Amino acid sequence: MLNIAVLVSGGGTNLQVLLDAQAYGEIVSGRISLVLSSKDGVYALERATQASVKTAVLAKQKDETPAQYGQKLITELLANDIDMVVLAGFMLILDECFIKAYEGRILNIHPSLIPAFCGEGFYGLRVHRAALERGVKLTGATVHIVNEIPDGGPILAQKAIEVLDGDTPEILQQRVMEQAEWILLPRETEKLAASLTKLR
Repeated sequence: MLNIAVLVSGGGTNLQVLLDAQAYGEIVSGRISLVLSSKDGVYALERATQASVKTAVLAKQKDETPAQYGQKLITELLANDIDMVVLAGFMLILDECFIKAYEGRILNIHPSLIPAFCGEGFYGLRVHRAALERGVKLTGATVHIVNEIPDGGPILAQKAIEVLDGDTPEILQQRVMEQAEWILLPRETEKLAASLTKLR
C-alpha cells in the first residue's frame, strides 16, 4: 500500500475529507501516513492528530531559497517512506527539485475550472472574488498533477457548479468546496494511488 503525505497550511477542511474517505473505505490503494504543514499551530494538524496520523511542521525560513526548502521537504518525505503527495491548501509554490523527485505523484486541487483563475497569486478567496468580478456563470474545481508551472500540470478531473445571484466570495467558496472539491479530491486521490500501485 502506498504511503501518502498530505501537505497543508491552514484549517484542513480538504484534509478532513480525505481522512473521512479513508475511514469510510473510499481510499484503499494508499494510506495517509503523514500530514505536513508549512505553519505551526494550524487546525489541520489537530485533525491529523485526532485521526492518529503522524504530523510534521516544516516552515520556510526567511533566508531559505525555494530549492533549499524543496530539499528539506524531500528529506522529510523520504524519512517517512512517502510514495505520493496530495496538496490540500498548501500555500507555498514547490520548487522544481521537489516536483522532479515526486514527478507524476503530486496531486493538487484548485478552486476553479483551469485554465480560468489559476496560476501564481490565485488561491483561496482571491479565486472566487476574481470569478465574481469577471461575471462567469460557471465555476468549479480542478484536480491536476503538479508540474513546475503553478496550476499548469495535466488535468485529471473537473466539476462545474453554477454561480448564483447574490453569491459572495465566501458563499461561492463554500459551495465550490461542498459540491466540487470534496467530491473530486478523494476520488482522484484513490485513482492516482491505484494507478501508481500498478506501476510498482
